[in-house]
Amino acid sequence: MPAIQIETSVAAGAVNSNLVAGSAFEYSRGRNLLSLGVTAATTGTFITIQSGADVLLEESAPFVLAGFPLNPDQMYYNDVMDPFDRLRIVARNPTGAAIIHRCLALLTPL
Repeated sequence: MPAIQIETSVAAGAVNSNLVAGSAFEYSRGRNLLSLGVTAATTGTFITIQSGADVLLEESAPFVLAGFPLNPDQMYYNDVMDPFDRLRIVARNPTGAAIIHRCLALLTPL
């Protein structure tokens, strides 16, 4: 089962246009079941999640945790990705300090 496990610091007042950009699994290679969790180290940030044409989450506050999301308890976002669908997780940090975001995406071939 392919997995993406990313830890990224989003600078104060900045936007990261895709937390998983550059991952070998950013684009689905086939039909996959996506199970995704995203956390932030502290409050104040916002995330948006898209899987291909599907909007899984409009801009909302991520789950706050000082670690990676726990499988299966904090894998809140699920979708079926078709071939060539792009996983996009935008993180916006309007606060005055950098904040670490962690993402765990599990892809199960269907």
